[in-house]
Amino acid sequence: MPDAPAAGRSLPRTALQRAGRSTRFAGRRATAPWRPLPDFVIIGTQRGGTTSLYQWLAAHPQVTPSLKKEVHYFDGQYFRGERWYRAHFPLGHEGRVTGESDPYLLFHPLAPVRVAADLPATSKFIAVLREPTQRAISQYWHWRRQGDLETETLERAIELEPSRLAPERERFLRGERCHEYIAHSYVARGEYAPQLARWFDAVGRDRVLVVESERLFGDADASREIVEWLGLPAHAVPYPVVNGAPRLEEADPALVERLQAHFAPWNEQLFELLGRELWTGPPAGGPGHSW
Repeated sequence: MPDAPAAGRSLPRTALQRAGRSTRFAGRRATAPWRPLPDFVIIGTQRGGTTSLYQWLAAHPQVTPSLKKEVHYFDGQYFRGERWYRAHFPLGHEGRVTGESDPYLLFHPLAPVRVAADLPATSKFIAVLREPTQRAISQYWHWRRQGDLETETLERAIELEPSRLAPERERFLRGERCHEYIAHSYVARGEYAPQLARWFDAVGRDRVLVVESERLFGDADASREIVEWLGLPAHAVPYPVVNGAPRLEEADPALVERLQAHFAPWNEQLFELLGRELWTGPPAGGPGHSW
């Protein structure tokens, strides 16, 4: 057993910080019944600009955000129960709304059913969809920046994806937390139609707002539509560009073509589901390949 701190010697700051956070969270759990469940949840997609959207909405004068951006209750922490989840939200306040962002929820196979069972019928969901080829490449560079979480080249990582995911498929479908599906689902996450259809079936399509990611960074009308849909007044704060994933090199054009060909039928399914096409205009200005 480690020695106790000598008299007069303070505990390490990190230990004190952890103890303080634990105490504060215990207090939040005690008041959980008075903490409303979220009015909105940003459900994805990863590398689609969800961090920018969350920070922008959190800065709205009538929004009190969750304790942290990604609570991960409906995917990785569901066993902790509703009281734990409620503790992440503010005490109820008339005229204000709250919400969180978890870009894994769109992809998670059990999240829609769990959400439908646990959240009020008034909760709304925002799916931010990015053109899938550029989204896949951005996800790769995101994980490359994390050190040893991805060490292969982009082309090799794409080739390895099926063999990486296959051993964990059954666990993934049971809703268990699977590292490979979180980190190495470069292509699978961009096959949007069946993911979105699960959400439409579970909560109704009228509660899901599908936003073209590229529009958010290049068209002010897109962000205005979101606050209007949430029933909020106009938001004066400029839309931010955060959480970039700079690329050390450009993708091989041949690989880009192969990815675009793969996603073409999936995109057609998506457009048919939505009744409109996405990604028809020129690339949005602003972040470019930095995100």
